Amino acid sequence: MAKQAVAMLVSVALLVVVVVAVTSAGGASAQQCNVSLLAVCAPAVISGSAPTAPCCANLRAQQPCFCQYARNPAYSSYISSPNARRTLTSCGIAVPSC
Repeated sequence: MAKQAVAMLVSVALLVVVVVAVTSAGGASAQQCNVSLLAVCAPAVISGSAPTAPCCANLRAQQPCFCQYARNPAYSSYISSPNARRTLTSCGIAVPSC
């Protein structure tokens, strides 16, 4: 039950970030930064499970947007969580310093 609630919260938060990114970012940035692509990483970030290949691929594609996501209150707790850091490390991606 708790996992379902957390998954729903993550889904809602991801939707909010997508809307904010699209409405506040400039043309090219809005097209490149698409936080909904990171939904595939929710199991790894929430539970600490190993990230999947699609998760790692999407993280690499969204890497230039990490600091933008980290500054958004809806996502900052997920981006800075220990599981998010482990997910990045497992995918061979450097943890950003924003």
